[in-house]
Amino acid sequence: MLSHGGGGEEMNSLINDLIFKIFDNEILSQSNDSALLNLSGKLAFSTDSFVVTPIFFNGGDIGKIAACGTINDLAMVGARAKYLSCALIIEEGFEIDKLERVLTSIANICKICGVKVVCGDTKVVPKGKCDGIFINTSGIGELIDEPVGLNGLKHGAKILLSGDIGRHGAVVLANREELSLGGDLKSDCKSLKEIVEELFNAGIKPLSMRDATRGGLSAVLNEWAKFSKFDILIKDEFIKVSDEVAGVCELFGFEPYELANEGTFVLAVDAKDEEKALKVLRKFDANANSVGEILKDQNSRVILQNIYGSKRLLEAPKGELLPRIC
Repeated sequence: MLSHGGGGEEMNSLINDLIFKIFDNEILSQSNDSALLNLSGKLAFSTDSFVVTPIFFNGGDIGKIAACGTINDLAMVGARAKYLSCALIIEEGFEIDKLERVLTSIANICKICGVKVVCGDTKVVPKGKCDGIFINTSGIGELIDEPVGLNGLKHGAKILLSGDIGRHGAVVLANREELSLGGDLKSDCKSLKEIVEELFNAGIKPLSMRDATRGGLSAVLNEWAKFSKFDILIKDEFIKVSDEVAGVCELFGFEPYELANEGTFVLAVDAKDEEKALKVLRKFDANANSVGEILKDQNSRVILQNIYGSKRLLEAPKGELLPRIC
């Protein structure tokens, strides 16, 4: 177990014998507190902190979500993640085998994505001052093409979803409440780096992209509508929600459109690129679909239409959202 104030030889042993061993690469082994990087061209930089509870959930853990979260934030602006930092705040008494499991999850995602952890920091705080472990990751990536932001949103653009929605939020809630979902529902937590690169390789230039994390699909669409001032029409018959997620929402009173995702993103493309983009998305997830479009009207509304043609406003999330999901 880790002890508060151990420092010195004990901390050096933890860093050299565990952390450096798991994150082994030539840049990390040559650095002190800072990494010397060889980069060129336009860069993107992102940072995020992760406090998810429980630390381990069906389909991932805090380590996996920390690596994927920062890699995905870079991907959403059209950048290819290259390097991560990793800072750990660990509660006194946290088991070493759990720490190794968390760090191995980060290392595995980085290996799959061709990303290196090149610097970091470790602090141990007294018992009760931290909920097991908190992680901060920062990332640097090289832009694949022109940067992707909110300025590209325009009327006539098609809105696509890369998969079904609400799984991460539902899984975390179910694990937290020790609720059996009666199936094998896993968090959608995964890296989006490969799928975004494939979109660019297919000649598709996204108008905007956003991973639907806190506040889910509803938060992303309302942010887009507010920024662009255009109305957005979404058809709910094309949005995939698993039976298990729908069941969790019914039990706890949540809206699936507001539940967090950690490997599902919203994509706006030119109408001419819709089918090509959808073909790429479905190579990675059969639940990917085209779900709506940006209208000409400028009222900053998100309009949800059901299978019968009835419409209602899909408002931005209000009240208390599910906390500690990432």
